[in-house]
Amino acid sequence: MMTRKTGHIALVGAGPGARDLLTLRALNRIQSADLVLFDRLVDPDIVELARDGAERIYVGKEVGRCAWPQGRIDRLIVAKAKLGLRVVRLKSGDPSVFGRACEEITAARAAGIEIEIVPGVTAASAAAASIARPLTERGETDSFVLTTGTARPGDAAPDRARLAHPGTSMAFYMAVQRAGEVQADLLAAGAPAACPVDIVERASTPTERHIATTLGQLAETIATQGVTNPAILFIRYPKSLAGALSDTPRGIFAA
Repeated sequence: MMTRKTGHIALVGAGPGARDLLTLRALNRIQSADLVLFDRLVDPDIVELARDGAERIYVGKEVGRCAWPQGRIDRLIVAKAKLGLRVVRLKSGDPSVFGRACEEITAARAAGIEIEIVPGVTAASAAAASIARPLTERGETDSFVLTTGTARPGDAAPDRARLAHPGTSMAFYMAVQRAGEVQADLLAAGAPAACPVDIVERASTPTERHIATTLGQLAETIATQGVTNPAILFIRYPKSLAGALSDTPRGIFAA
């Protein structure tokens, strides 16, 4: 009597773009998959690592157009796994960082399907490495925050005021369109306009671009430089900057 093969779902981090940033485990899952579902930001060269005969389905979402809402993706990966297939849900960056992994995990567990997360290099790590800017710096930034500029429709904007503290390094995802709000919120919370900012577009790809500016010039820089997604906004509030400001005589910046 034949026993039915048990299906499996892997949420696999494809990294920020460059194929050679894949982990060995990610490569193994991709090459073992019967079905690969991939996002808009996943490099086609990574999708091509799937074995001959594996089905490939594009499930990318774009602003204003969404032929693949999350619920449809959840139903598909569960249905295919129930058929006994090894399903890879290939996501740019790391599945656990703004990757909508919670919905897919919940759907798989509700159906009794085994699911795993295969971590990937998130865009902030790749962008920082590319510009040789450590995410933390001893004595200057001892807290590192991953956050987003975009909230779910109907939700309140992220509380950015609590981030504006000396010693904090911030990586903003999906914040290009909200750069003015990010800038205003941090300035209103006390972050100095002189806080250094690094903008990295399309990290680890051949079209990567790096722009350096300050918090006070952030929105203007993004507008004049024509910055587009995907991009990471690094905003640093180093302790030395806070110390320099506290030592400045009152009224010197009154103008």
